[in-house]
Amino acid sequence: MLTVGDRTIPDCLAVAGAIRPLGLKHVGFKDIGVPFATLEALHANLKASGATTYLEVVSTSTETAVASAKAAAKLGVDKLLGGADAAPILAAAPGVACYPFCGRPEGHPTRLGGSPASIAEDCRRLEAMGAKGVDLLAYRATEADPIDLVRATRKALKGELIVAGSIDSSERIKAVRGAGADAFTIGTAAIAGTFAKDRSGLAAQLDAILDAVARA
Repeated sequence: MLTVGDRTIPDCLAVAGAIRPLGLKHVGFKDIGVPFATLEALHANLKASGATTYLEVVSTSTETAVASAKAAAKLGVDKLLGGADAAPILAAAPGVACYPFCGRPEGHPTRLGGSPASIAEDCRRLEAMGAKGVDLLAYRATEADPIDLVRATRKALKGELIVAGSIDSSERIKAVRGAGADAFTIGTAAIAGTFAKDRSGLAAQLDAILDAVARA
């Protein structure tokens, strides 16, 4: 994710160009932080590179989340992540694969409330509504162990499980993969250079992340 602190970075176009030689196939952004025209240019750049594109909703109200979903549909992103009020979000983004937040996301930066059992039940509800999977804020949980949530979600879910937020180490990558996650998002830890503190530059951070995935 070309994001820091749940906002798309101002120099996202330059960064997308710089990392293009790495051949990353999954790249995303938030709908806040830069003008919509910049998002249009960024999305075109990413699709031209052959990447699957993601937009993650961080809006805290239904009205703004629906606006974000409409923006995702207008851009033509492949996958829409997040949003707490699934029904209007799904309706606002026809043709886009949607992965709403499960559980009780609250505030900004978003925290996650809910027990493993309640979140598992929420997953079943969201899939019945037409979601392709869920966006799980496992490491922002306030009421449960993150990995317990991943395991419970995987057991309940038929579709894709994407873990988002605070993936900042190879240990966490290994843990979420072992618990059944299909994918995870990472932004701040890569761009801020905190994932691999012994490496300098974004390309080196991304190499370290890819190495961690391969070893997980």
